Amino acid sequence: MTALVDIELELITRATARFPDVVVRDELDNNLLNELPTIQFLQIPGGGYDGAKLSRMLVDMNVYASDRASALRLAADVHEWIMHVLRGSTTPTLVIGLIRCLSLPAELPYENKALRRAGGTYEIHCHPA
Repeated sequence: MTALVDIELELITRATARFPDVVVRDELDNNLLNELPTIQFLQIPGGGYDGAKLSRMLVDMNVYASDRASALRLAADVHEWIMHVLRGSTTPTLVIGLIRCLSLPAELPYENKALRRAGGTYEIHCHPA
């Protein structure tokens, strides 16, 4: 059994159900300004594997919104969901155990000044169900 799972797909699926009025994705496209607010999950290099079945994955969460206050508010909502709802949760494909916040949500730079970005980084311990 492999410990490698598509953590981005898992988070996108779960967040879409939790935040139905928000676009949730892994990749951004040229239509971003027309799809605000947006939550993006992106697995970043790092993490680890225990050799049996437990993975430790690093994930960036980015929120894009029309203004700073909206971006920070949604990022805080997503943070609370990650830390208090996802921890210990199970689906038919994945069990999520310990979650650590490595970087609290904050405003982040973004080259398009017509929108604002906020986000944080999380360490997610998980294994296939």
